Amino acid sequence: MSQLFTPARTRGFLRATAAAVALSSVLLTTSCGAADESGGDAKATAAVPAGFPVTVDNCGVRTTYDRPPSRVVTIHQHPAELMLALGLKDRMVGTAFPDSAVLPELKEDYEAVPELARKEPSFEKILDAEPDFVYGGYGSAFTEKEGRSRTAFADAGIDTYLNREYCGKKKVTMEDTYDEVRTIGRIFGVPDRADKLVTDLKSRVGKAAGKIEGEPEVPVFVYDSGDKAAFTAGGKSLGTELIRLAGGENVFADLDDVFGDVSWEQVIERKPEVIAVYDYEGAGSVEQKKRFLLSQPALADVPAVRNKRFVVLPLTATLVGIRSAYAVDDLARGLHPESFR
Repeated sequence: MSQLFTPARTRGFLRATAAAVALSSVLLTTSCGAADESGGDAKATAAVPAGFPVTVDNCGVRTTYDRPPSRVVTIHQHPAELMLALGLKDRMVGTAFPDSAVLPELKEDYEAVPELARKEPSFEKILDAEPDFVYGGYGSAFTEKEGRSRTAFADAGIDTYLNREYCGKKKVTMEDTYDEVRTIGRIFGVPDRADKLVTDLKSRVGKAAGKIEGEPEVPVFVYDSGDKAAFTAGGKSLGTELIRLAGGENVFADLDDVFGDVSWEQVIERKPEVIAVYDYEGAGSVEQKKRFLLSQPALADVPAVRNKRFVVLPLTATLVGIRSAYAVDDLARGLHPESFR
């Protein structure tokens, strides 16, 4: 692990930031003075972009943005893809922790942004990119024990935003996805782009839901990982909502969490007809997961195992981000293939 940001360097960073702010203030004052001499203050007013300031409450942190952030580091893939889908590549100075293959239409832009780390980068590594905004996907983006708390970034003069799925307050739904897109659009001064993207995502979900309207619900078990126990998606996860929209029912919707462990005995008892396999780096390949499930004698009579009915979803497609709309279509096709023929 890289050495944490030292107090001396922190003070140096803050001094440099303060100096830059002071210089900006001098320049702005000079500009305003020139405007006043000509009999107006239009130039001073123009210094604030249209629609700003913007105030956002995010997971207990209230931030007022006087202007859009211009140097952004994203930690985890789904925030990066959301930024790119809003046409904000020019604001991005670093990404980190890719979970799976990037959406084809975003691949070129994604690869053009420097990758800071394969996992969460250190606090110092992030500061080296000189961001003014850090956007985290999972709660681990801002882990205090690793020196990346939101307070630490604030002390360094850097704003932060955490994906709303990890605020830990309630069940997550597709409305959270749409709200996330709109909020990021407001922060970056592109609300029209955000509204258009939300309309496109809703249309994608609506088309898939329309195809399977009236079909009976299919019992689905989400297999994320695990051998001694099964790590699965609970009732508070967006995954449960995606399964419902695709014409299914998460057999562990009663698990009062986003994710959690369940016993294999419970899986057997609930008789899922389809298994949704979550695919992401570092948890074994999809083929390894399928082989494991198919090789367990105790699972042999589970309908999904007996009939080898699997639907594969990138983990990023089950989180609050643009992929969730794509996941509804993929799930619907896997649960009700006859409706798409």
